[in-house]
Amino acid sequence: MMFDLFKRMARAPAFDAAGLGVEAIARPIASGCALPASSVGVAVDRAGHTRRISAGGRINLLEGESGWCFHPGPYGCDLLPFAAAPEIGLRLHFAIDSPDPRVSQQRFDLFLASEGAGELLLADFSARVEDALQRELAQGNLDLPPCTTLDEWNAFRAGLNQLLYTRFGVTVDDCVPVDLRASRDFAQELRTRAIHGADEPFLGTAPATPPVLQPSGQKQPFDPAVADARALRRLFLELPCLMCRVRQAALPSGQALFRQQQSLLQRLDLVCLAASTMPSLALAAPGQPLAMDQQLRRARNSVEAAAALDEAWALLARFELAEDQGLEALFDEADRIVANLEQASHERKLVAPQEAA
Repeated sequence: MMFDLFKRMARAPAFDAAGLGVEAIARPIASGCALPASSVGVAVDRAGHTRRISAGGRINLLEGESGWCFHPGPYGCDLLPFAAAPEIGLRLHFAIDSPDPRVSQQRFDLFLASEGAGELLLADFSARVEDALQRELAQGNLDLPPCTTLDEWNAFRAGLNQLLYTRFGVTVDDCVPVDLRASRDFAQELRTRAIHGADEPFLGTAPATPPVLQPSGQKQPFDPAVADARALRRLFLELPCLMCRVRQAALPSGQALFRQQQSLLQRLDLVCLAASTMPSLALAAPGQPLAMDQQLRRARNSVEAAAALDEAWALLARFELAEDQGLEALFDEADRIVANLEQASHERKLVAPQEAA
């Protein structure tokens, strides 16, 4: 019996923790591996539900579960807030947030479950944070003017903190302006864009067929099947969590905003239902293949819906910081975002007339 015990211990797989907490934030882990000190395990089932395993324990996965190991940090990175000004940067220090006992699923765990694809490198995660920051600044939802006053800087910091906590589940420890002229070569960036995508717009807008970000951090050509699957998984897993957060949002007394909130929740519920009943990308009907150009259109619709989902998370962050007098404008913005979700989801289900015939 003791011999069998030692045999099982000998067969336990080893987990490679090299670089974890430095250049890598999270890494897939096999069942039976011991978690390194200061690291946390996350088990994800097929439905996207997660559970955490404390540092120093052994991760034992149930049937259908996949495992992650992440180091909470802290981490540091340089961000480019304005794509047209590559010499102006922000030096960000952040850490993965400690567990919140008020919620059943931690936000960073949901991020791993819905968006994780192989090893999560610090460079890849920083690129996602930079994209979220640039989008909010470009849309005027965050303000970082030249010669920023102390009050303006504090307002920006508060908005950035809430954005990253709501979108990724990380907490900002420090954020300071930094001159990036010595580390960023704008001419080389332009040459790289010309090589990797001549049809990509210049600055500030997303390409019509965005490149897929691989675990290596390199941008690859747009793959409709991969992009569609990732976007639909995000919608399926994140929309219910988003709805729960919207439902819990504090509102002032009065029936008008309450009715608006209930209407948004009903519409989001229908979008959630649509996301869970999407037709196969490659089929126009059972046994009837869909043309490649229509598959590409469907994948683009899925990506558009995922982009609207990113906007919804960012709007939720502003909801949680808003005062009573600003809620009407936020509800108008919510109506626009939900309309985009509805439109993209509807078009994702459509079959071109020539394919339906």
